[in-house]
Amino acid sequence: MADQILILDFGSQYTQLIARRVRELNVYCEIHPYNHIPAIHGNFKGIILSGSPCSVRDAGSPDVDLAQFGNLPVLGVCYGAQLIAHKTGGSVLPSQIREYGRATLSSVNHHNELLKEIALDSQVWMSHADTIASISDQFDIIASTPSVKVAAFKKKNENIYGIQFHPEVTHSTQGKELLRNFVVHICHCAQEWTPDQFVESTVADLKSKLGSDKVVMALSGGVDSTVAAMLVHHAIGKNLYCIFVDNGLLRKGEFEQVLESYRGMGLNIKGVDAKAKFYTALQGLSEPEAKRKAIGKTFIEVFDEESHAIADVKWLGQGTIYPDVIESVSVKGPSATIKSHHNVGGLPEKMKLKVVEPLNTLFKDEVRLVGKTLQIDPTILGRHPFPGPGLGIRILGEISAEKVRILQEVDSIFIGALRKHNLYNQVWQAGAVLLPVYSVGVMGDERTYEQVAALRAVISVDGMTADWAHLPHAFLSEVSSDIINKVKGVNRVVYDISSKPPATIEWE
Repeated sequence: MADQILILDFGSQYTQLIARRVRELNVYCEIHPYNHIPAIHGNFKGIILSGSPCSVRDAGSPDVDLAQFGNLPVLGVCYGAQLIAHKTGGSVLPSQIREYGRATLSSVNHHNELLKEIALDSQVWMSHADTIASISDQFDIIASTPSVKVAAFKKKNENIYGIQFHPEVTHSTQGKELLRNFVVHICHCAQEWTPDQFVESTVADLKSKLGSDKVVMALSGGVDSTVAAMLVHHAIGKNLYCIFVDNGLLRKGEFEQVLESYRGMGLNIKGVDAKAKFYTALQGLSEPEAKRKAIGKTFIEVFDEESHAIADVKWLGQGTIYPDVIESVSVKGPSATIKSHHNVGGLPEKMKLKVVEPLNTLFKDEVRLVGKTLQIDPTILGRHPFPGPGLGIRILGEISAEKVRILQEVDSIFIGALRKHNLYNQVWQAGAVLLPVYSVGVMGDERTYEQVAALRAVISVDGMTADWAHLPHAFLSEVSSDIINKVKGVNRVVYDISSKPPATIEWE
């Protein structure tokens, strides 16, 4: 097992970023809630305490017993640093001045291992309402900013550190170097956690776990389910039974294209045309959540029926990734459960199968790297995210086969143009939305009264925040003209220039 860093989550919005930065150093790490700490074993080489929206001065605020970590190095970030100071006789008080945003280090102890090669005047990112006013004489101050005297500290003769800024965000220009100093030089982690190593160890584990058992798996054409399926396929071959359901809400030609790709990859896959069942289930529904539930329920029914046609299946394969796992675990107090474990979707309970999730320790960018190692088609790995309910939540209001046809045509023109003009890989996600709005138009000498289509393209890293993509005006003009001239049923095209937040990426 690889060397590991344990990250304790106190509810910070940046906790996942800490993990991603550590993983970028080719060191494995895990996030656990501060109140559900795993047994400390020999593979853990160090502990990072995250930030938090709480104050250490509040009754019932998150707390941990530092003694349980023995002699392992500890790095407290923001709240984590304040907690260390507070528990060891220091003073944490409300900040008298604003301590949010960019700051520069005005004093740096370069003899300290944590701050080696961190420049004086290095930019750091502050985000706290409290500040460490003083620390006990057990500690030394090792960095300051013009307004924060205790920007970083170290316990004398022990590898316990605290920093009042966030090294994990890109605004801290040498944050990655600081984390490298802690993880590699102080914790002595070997930088051996690579995509190649992950594939090798995961396939070996799957072979041991699954043996000659049969596994059934639903594929969507997306990155996560595809990479997960290929890992299981490498372990058990034809004992993996893949099912790809056409819910009538896929992009134009996607069902046939994806099936062909999967067969070319050697997967044992069956395509199921269930369009009619989904359209029937969606009749009369216009509220977004009602549509989502109908689509989910119908998918479970179709997949369950197809799975029962396979004898002696014991496992359900899932494309669950690490953020799904993290977000389904509630941290007491600071961060409530963000969303249910959406990849499971009720299937294991209904089908009474054991679940295998080969990607449940990886972030999305890591899944793509593993896919590259597995030599999966780059067009699948580079595919934009596509919502589980598909075009069902890109058709506002009630759904019909005709509306799906219209939106598929619009979307095909838009996505095709992005590829043609080499813009597809410059945006994180793009798609079209069919609005329940009709407008008057003129084509030739005739009056038209047809629907409005909205185009959406965003720039993002992980979808948690997103900015609208500033596509060239000439490009948008060309796409609009093509759609209006070629798609019967649409006579007006608009472009969405909303960012997330306050908007969301999808309209429903």
